[in-house]
Formats: sequence, structure tokens, C-alpha cells
Amino acid sequence: MKAVILAAGMASRLRPLTNNTPKCLLKVGERSLLQRSIDALVENGVREFVFVTGYLHEMIEEFAGKQYPDLKCTYIYNNVYESTNNIYSLWLARPEAENEEILLLDSDLLYDPLIVGRVLASPADNILTLIKHPLGEEEMKVVTDANGSILEICKTCNPAEAAGESLGIEKMGKTYTAALYKELEIMMNAERYITNADGKTIDQRDIFYERAFERLIPQGHTYKVLDVTDLFSCELDTVEDFNTAKELIPANLY
Repeated sequence: MKAVILAAGMASRLRPLTNNTPKCLLKVGERSLLQRSIDALVENGVREFVFVTGYLHEMIEEFAGKQYPDLKCTYIYNNVYESTNNIYSLWLARPEAENEEILLLDSDLLYDPLIVGRVLASPADNILTLIKHPLGEEEMKVVTDANGSILEICKTCNPAEAAGESLGIEKMGKTYTAALYKELEIMMNAERYITNADGKTIDQRDIFYERAFERLIPQGHTYKVLDVTDLFSCELDTVEDFNTAKELIPANLY
């Protein structure tokens, strides 16, 4: 099992905190977000990491190299990070992730490391973590069937029909990553530009990777949902979020 951590974004909503520091290296308590994730993964036996970087990538590479010299770390640079979204960063990880068992994580998460243990302990090949709270337009919402398998995952889902919000940690088996990169090949190349219902042309390199997850559902590839609402996690999109996180983080995680 290897971890694929997407860390290319500029996090412009967090300025001025991110003027000179990538979001994942911002600290809450005594450790940065990235350090917390790597530590949680290492504690659960993960020793191989793939980082897809972009904004201030040298800082991320220097941090991981110095802090974790005994880990196998691969760095993939997204040189168009300013004009692409996380789906393109995931696409760039293809040489390291296709036909592999992986954990996919956003680099800017703040969460209890016990979540990683639960994900890895689940017998299901494909797991998506979910948290339940009041939902609005901004959240990546998840709609499931009676068996807990995902039917829809998008920001435009009806909040009333959603089981909760995707946390941003997924476990994928080899069959799933094979299908995922076959679909991404289509989306990033053959169907790179699409027209939405409003007649607007969209570059699919500038959307969220969950759209690929949705496209795989009719092909028989989906996730089981793992509800981790009982464990601490916190959204960090704004300066206010960071200030709130410093107040909410449990003392044992500080």
C-alpha cells in the first residue's frame, strides 16, 4: 500500500498565510498538516509516498526529505498547478498509482490519525471516508444506496439526499485504480473539453477528481462509505477556519 498525497494547490483563500508557505506546511498546534498525515500513515505501516506538488514545491520536497529520510518518497511536479485542479494532479500520479493499491489523500486535511487505521482495517477494497454534518453548496456531498455504496458524489447533489460530506481520504484496490486511470485517460485527453448544460465549455483538467469517481459508477466501480463522524476532523479553507481549528483540536492531538 502506498499513499498518494495531492499537494499542488495555491490555497489563495488562505492568504496571507500561504503567501510564502504551501497550505500543507501550515501548522495547527505543534505540527504541520502534512506532518500530521505522514505520521498517521507511518504509524499504520505505510512506508511509500507519492507527492504531487506544484505551488512552492521545493519547500514540500525539502520538508519530507529532511523529516522522513527513511521513507520512499516520489515527487511529481504539476507545472500547470495555477490553471488545473486536483483531478489533473491525480492524473499525473498515473505512473505510480495505476494498477496499485493506494490511499489517496488531500494534503491539507486535519484529522484524527485513528481514521487511517479504520480505513486500512476495512475489508472492502475501495473505501471513501464520510463525515455527517449540516450540508450546503460548498461541500463535496455523497449520496449512497441502502448498502452504503456511493451513487453520487459532487457539490451539486441535493443536500437533503446526501449521507454526508467526503472527508478526502480514499482507499483504492488494484482493480479500481486500473479503471480510474482508463477513465482519466479519456477525460484528460479525448474528452478534455466538454460543454455543460449552460453551453459553457469546461476544461476537465480544472475540475475535482470526484467527477471521475462518478463516471466509474455505471461501469460497476464504486466505494463503500466509512463513516468517521465520531472522530475529529476539521475543514481548513480560510484563515478563520485555521483559527477555529486551533480552538477545536483535542488536547491529545495538539
